[in-house]
Amino acid sequence: MEIIQLRCFVAVAEKLHFGRAAQSLDMLPASLGRYIANLEDSLGVRLINRTTRHVALTAVGAELLDEVRDLLHRVENIEAKAHNIDRLDSVALRVGSIDSAAAGLLPPLLNFFKTERPDIEVTLFEQKTIRLLPRLLSGRLDIAFVRPPDIRPDRIVFRPLLNETPVVAVPTSHRLANRDRVKIEELAEEPLIVPDRGSRPHSHDLTIQLFAEAGLTAKIAQIAEEKQTIVNIVSAGLGLAIVPRWASRFAVGNVKFVPIETHGGQAMSKLSLAAAWVRDVRDPARDALMECLVHHLEEFQKSA
Repeated sequence: MEIIQLRCFVAVAEKLHFGRAAQSLDMLPASLGRYIANLEDSLGVRLINRTTRHVALTAVGAELLDEVRDLLHRVENIEAKAHNIDRLDSVALRVGSIDSAAAGLLPPLLNFFKTERPDIEVTLFEQKTIRLLPRLLSGRLDIAFVRPPDIRPDRIVFRPLLNETPVVAVPTSHRLANRDRVKIEELAEEPLIVPDRGSRPHSHDLTIQLFAEAGLTAKIAQIAEEKQTIVNIVSAGLGLAIVPRWASRFAVGNVKFVPIETHGGQAMSKLSLAAAWVRDVRDPARDALMECLVHHLEEFQKSA
């Protein structure tokens, strides 16, 4: 019996869907299925009943679920405690970030931080929120800049920072490229490049919401997972995209980023950004970075 098998069991028990459970663990459904089968073989009991239409816990699975959750919680506490002890003697800081914050927030922040704390070595890891949070919980990251999820792990602290403003990425040859602002209604017939909702729910939903608020339906032409890829597709002239303003700092040519005009004073939907770290873990280096960030937060908010 392995810890990863237990985590797979809990994920399936909570989602009651192998695809969504696999996505939450950043693995393929087939791999998750093998972990579940191996766990059942090692215990000699059936934990999950699965058909093509339905997933449900067996009586044994339901009985064991709380005990497995408790065991995983204790394992996470051990990992966090070991990480905390190690961090007391460390001057390294492992920072995770979603792509737009890595492009817009981290360069100036780390420039300030290097001046204030040259003794702290910072390493960066860029990924999506769904992949950063497990790294925080396992102790592989000390802090991460993420989109706060709708369902938030109890063991992670989320400190709201700012909202990123959406803009429209258009090819420089497009009729809207030289506009100061663009209305959503003007994009009604434009093919749109949008992120995959499974891995980037906030960015995906923002595009859909902006069109819905205008009484329109987004005309989705292409799904792409990475924002850098999305902007590259726009550069190739295959469509437009609604992206955070910090995406304009990606090194992509032939693309203009045009602000979106709001409806009669209506507040613009935005993308929230938060700093996240594991609760009750002491980390002087992380605290020093947060102190630097808060000191300069107002200017970061203006650029977002």
